[in-house]
Amino acid sequence: MPFSLLKYGLKNDYPFEQDADLPSPSELKKHYDVVIIGGGGHGVATAYYLAKYHGITNIAILEKGYLGGGNTARNTAVIRSNYLTSEGVKFYKESVDLFQGLSNEFDFNIMYSSRGQLTLAHTDATVRSFRQRTEVNKHFGGRTELIDPQQIKELVPTLNMNPADMPVLAGLWHIDGATARHDAVAWGYAKGATQRGVELHQLTEVVDVIVEKGRATGVKTNRGTVHCDCVIQAVAGHSSLVAAMAGIKMPITTYPLQAMVTQPVKPFLDPLVSSSALHCYVQQTGRGEIVFGGGSDPYPLYNTRSTLDLKESLLAHAVEMFPFMANLKLMRQWAGITDMTSDYSPIMGLSPVENYYLDAGWGTWGFKSTPICGKTMAELVASGGKVPDLIAPFSMDRFDEFRQVNEMGATAASH
Repeated sequence: MPFSLLKYGLKNDYPFEQDADLPSPSELKKHYDVVIIGGGGHGVATAYYLAKYHGITNIAILEKGYLGGGNTARNTAVIRSNYLTSEGVKFYKESVDLFQGLSNEFDFNIMYSSRGQLTLAHTDATVRSFRQRTEVNKHFGGRTELIDPQQIKELVPTLNMNPADMPVLAGLWHIDGATARHDAVAWGYAKGATQRGVELHQLTEVVDVIVEKGRATGVKTNRGTVHCDCVIQAVAGHSSLVAAMAGIKMPITTYPLQAMVTQPVKPFLDPLVSSSALHCYVQQTGRGEIVFGGGSDPYPLYNTRSTLDLKESLLAHAVEMFPFMANLKLMRQWAGITDMTSDYSPIMGLSPVENYYLDAGWGTWGFKSTPICGKTMAELVASGGKVPDLIAPFSMDRFDEFRQVNEMGATAASH
């Protein structure tokens, strides 16, 4: 529980906190120590850790829309660390640990809810892969178990144990699975950063990156030119387009990713339930709505539109898992755009351009990495380019050296 909430509950009067608001818009300065392109969760988290833990506050966050209005606002808020590789598990385990303390860190409630995630296995091959994932997760401190159908039925009594004539043979039960309010995470980081002197410039689009003699020295925006000592790119969904401004070709393909939500109903589902065979995952929010998500669209596109064919196939699979949901009404549908690498792992760290740092390629797991990404990117910048060990495996040059970190199949609903 955030300390401010406890203090607030014990007060006789309830004053309004004026400092809870973000600073009013200001003019861009001519020079900053650090320019961060992208005002989503990763961008504001990096600024926060730079300001609070490294004393670097002459920072401009440049967001072409509004705070957290891109993929941060378009995800389904899942937090987990049950990945396939040792590199992935270690990285996301650190993120889960940071998420658990964020409300107290911010003195601001991010509505973190420890729920657990259940992933269903319908084949012997999937059971074998789950057994391997369980051991990797346990080795690095994650709480993950392989459970049988009886245990699954006890966890989720309303689940159809034979969806689409594919019997549920076992389940990967990830006890650390959780959710948080995605916009609250962005607000908390932004509030903490701006209170320490960081400038957040919304409606400020970067239209070009200034590179001189192989070194990033500034950016051009729709509000003028800004010079800086270094640039951090954190623009999920548009990573290839922005990197191209600096002359960098990214090994990324971008796809739409859709989700939808029903009318609210009484609570019946605490864990997050997914099936990669059905390309579907289901969760119930604190408001009672049922959230459905699945695999990304099968073709590249820079567009956040929704489609009828995805809605039909995704809901058909969700109804296979929970037949009574056929009677619910769909309330809304939305989409984000995801940057996918060939090994389904992110690109973090140095780039071919000096003092231009990359935070890209997050696919469908950008939100769950927000705290640890901000922390490690801040360490990278504050050290002058010394790459932290935790993110060293995710450097872009791994694609030239055949050192891929293969997380294919680690998604809640396989792509």
